[in-house]
Amino acid sequence: MIEKFGQILALIPQAAVPDPDSAGTASSAQSPDLLQQVREAVTADLSREMLVRVLTHWLPAIAAAAAVFLFGRILVRLAVRMIEQASRRARMDETLAKFLGNFASIILQLVVCIASLSCLGIDTTSLSAVLVASGFAIGMALQGSLGNVAAGVLLVFFRPFRVGDTIEVAGMIGRVVEIQIFNTILLSPDNVRIIQPNASITGGSIRNLSAEPNRRIDLVIGCSYNDPLREVRRMLEQIVAAEPRVLAEPAPVIAVSELAESSVNFVVRPWVRSADFHAVKFALTEQIKLGFDDRGLTIPFPSRDVFIHHSGNATEKTLFEAAASAA
Repeated sequence: MIEKFGQILALIPQAAVPDPDSAGTASSAQSPDLLQQVREAVTADLSREMLVRVLTHWLPAIAAAAAVFLFGRILVRLAVRMIEQASRRARMDETLAKFLGNFASIILQLVVCIASLSCLGIDTTSLSAVLVASGFAIGMALQGSLGNVAAGVLLVFFRPFRVGDTIEVAGMIGRVVEIQIFNTILLSPDNVRIIQPNASITGGSIRNLSAEPNRRIDLVIGCSYNDPLREVRRMLEQIVAAEPRVLAEPAPVIAVSELAESSVNFVVRPWVRSADFHAVKFALTEQIKLGFDDRGLTIPFPSRDVFIHHSGNATEKTLFEAAASAA
């Protein structure tokens, strides 16, 4: 490089001292030749210098970055395919499976791009910090929606209920129609569509009413203190035994549970299939009322008896009579 510039400088004095006997045309003919030689020498030197620099430094870095990018893309596709296959084997909702695959693809491609830039010698610390800060800002802005997404993932993976189950969540009962990314769609017994956010489902208790094949009906039947308990018990046992949808095992439970203020309470607890729960409960309630009517038994309702004792004091008697008339 230095030798080349020395040769160029050696040419300049020759052009700087013109021959006094030469014509102006000869001087003008020598100037282009000199400039052309300088341009060719500088261009040739710079081209070789740049070529050597690319070959010795940049070309391996570019090749490494390209290799990391290409192989990284292949690995990303394989990872996304594995996630989708695992989702299908787990019988995950198709919408959620696609969402997880796309989300994983975006994250992994960002990692591959950062790794490729690192191979070129580019400092990716600031870029990573910007990405982290952007992700944090987006997460804060969408924390409610992201909470529903996370809750939806938990519902799919842990499966507290499935599509078709009847559940009770947040004070509402319905059959599960679909588990989406943000919401779970229920269908109430009166055919009303309920859209429940996933976060509110996982944040409270979940009652899966159809998870088990059998369910127990809990009835509380009160009779009067004046009714014969043995006859009431015999009647309840006959009504339960006459219902064909009541299961023999586990055996039904019929027992006195409480001596209440105005009634003697029996508990009637037969077991039925989960699909027959409501039908059997309604049928038993009707038959028990008809049995009370046919046998002349009493189903008491809340009442209060007031006893007034009269004394010889006329003033107290007057007060009692006034209170009784006012009542």
